[in-house]
Amino acid sequence: MTEVVIIGSGFAGLCMGIKLKQAGCEDFVILEKADRLGGTWRDNTYPGCACDIPSYLYSFSFEQNPHWTRMFAGWDEILDYLERCADKYGLTDHIRYGAEVTEAAFDESTGQWTVTVNGDETVETQALVAGVGSLHEPKRPDLPGLDSFAGTTFHSAQWDHTHDLTGRRVAVIGTGASAIQFVPQVAEQVAQLDVYQRTAPWVTPKPDRAIGGLERRLHERFPAGQRAIRNVIYWGLEGRGLGFAGNPKLMKGLELQAKRHLRKQVPDADLRARLTPDYQIGCKRVLISNDYYPTFGRPNVDLVTTPITRVTPTAVVTADGIERPADTIVLGTGFAVSANLTRMPILGKDGVDLAEHWKRDGIGAHLGITVAGYPNLFLLAGPNTLLGHSSMIFMIEAQVRYVMQALDLLRSRRATYVEVRDEAQQRFVADVQGELGDTVWSAGCTSWYLDAAGRNSAIWPEFTVSYWRRTRRLDPSDFVLVK
Repeated sequence: MTEVVIIGSGFAGLCMGIKLKQAGCEDFVILEKADRLGGTWRDNTYPGCACDIPSYLYSFSFEQNPHWTRMFAGWDEILDYLERCADKYGLTDHIRYGAEVTEAAFDESTGQWTVTVNGDETVETQALVAGVGSLHEPKRPDLPGLDSFAGTTFHSAQWDHTHDLTGRRVAVIGTGASAIQFVPQVAEQVAQLDVYQRTAPWVTPKPDRAIGGLERRLHERFPAGQRAIRNVIYWGLEGRGLGFAGNPKLMKGLELQAKRHLRKQVPDADLRARLTPDYQIGCKRVLISNDYYPTFGRPNVDLVTTPITRVTPTAVVTADGIERPADTIVLGTGFAVSANLTRMPILGKDGVDLAEHWKRDGIGAHLGITVAGYPNLFLLAGPNTLLGHSSMIFMIEAQVRYVMQALDLLRSRRATYVEVRDEAQQRFVADVQGELGDTVWSAGCTSWYLDAAGRNSAIWPEFTVSYWRRTRRLDPSDFVLVK
C-alpha cells in the first residue's frame, strides 16, 4: 500500500509532493496521464500563451524564480520552472508518467482507496489527493456540422503545431482568455482570419515589460528584494478584490479604464460598439491585452458577431445566411471546468460516484477540499476556490497546508480515515453561496464560473487572505475520525 496517491503533476500535485517530502514522507506517488509534468502549462502551447497573473506572484512562495524574463511569463518559462522545482525537491522518482487514473473507490472496511490506473492496474492508498486542475479539459462547442468540416480543426489547448497557418483562411470560434492571446499571433500569418464572437470580453491594458539581465541577477543575489515586489503585487491584486468581492460599485474605475483602452485602440465606432461588453465588468473573467484590439484593424481580420448556425465541410454559416469559407477552425472555447474533477469515477463510502453525488446534491466541498461521504479524499483547486483577481498558487499552498494537517491528524490519532462532517460542509457551502450573492460574479451573465445547475461553484467570493486564515488551522471538530 502507498500512503498517499496524488493525481496530476501541475502546480497542485507538485506542491503536495514537495510538502510531503519536506515532512519526511517518502511513501507517495504522483500519477500523471501524460508523458511530461506541467498540467495546464504542458498542454497549452498555443502562440502567445502566457500567464495573466504577474510572474512575481506566479510561483511557490517558498521557491521564488529569479529567472522570469517578462512581467507575464510565457508557458515555456512556467513549464521550465515547474521542472526545476520537481528536480530540486526530489520529486522525479515519485512521478509515474502514462498513468491515467480511470477509477478510484473507497473501501469503508479497510479505510483505503483502490486507485485504478489505465483501466487494469490498481494501487492501494490511505489518502487520495486530486490535483487535476480546472483549466484542463477542453470544451468543444455543440455546433451542427462541426464534425463534417473537411479542413483542420483543433482546440487551442491542443494546438496543432504541424499545421502551417501561413496563407490559410482561418475561423476562430471564441473570444476568451486564450483567444485574445493567440488571435494577434495568428493574424500575422494567415490570409484571412474570421473571429466569431458570442460575447465581447472586458479587456484592460496589460502592464507587461521585459525583465532585463541585471534585474534578474539582482533578484538572484537579493531574494528579499524580489519578495518585496511580490508582496506589493499581491496586496495590489487584493485591493482589486474590494470591487470583485466587496462593493461592485468600486468596479466602475476598472470599467472606465477598459472603455478608455478600447476607445484608444479602436477608432472605428461601429467596430468599437461590437467589441463593447453589455454586462457588469468582472461578471466574466477580465482579460488583459495590448495587441488584441488593434488586430481587428488589420485588413485580413473580420469580427463576426452574428451567431453561428452550422458548419459545412468548407465554411462557417451564420444566422444571417452568410457563408464564410475556411480551411482551418481553431476552437478558443475554453474548458469544462465543473466537470473536470469528476472526469473519472470517484466512488465514496456508499459506492456513489462523486459526479452523481454532486449532480444530486449540488457541487460543494468543505473549504473546497473535503467532501462528506468521501473519507481521506482531498481536492486541490476544488469547488469555490478558483479566483478572478489573484494567483491560484497562493490558494493551492493554503490547501496543501490544510491537507498536511489532515494527514497529521490521521497519524497522531492513529485513525484509519478522516471524514468531514456533513454539517460542516453544508455550513461552508451555504456561507459561500450567500457571499456570492453580493459580488460581481452574480451580476447575471453566463460564464464558466457557473455549473450545469446555474450555480457559481467555481469562484472564491472573498479576499485570498481570508481563505488563508480559514485554512490556516484545521478544526478537528469539523471531522469524524474512524480508528
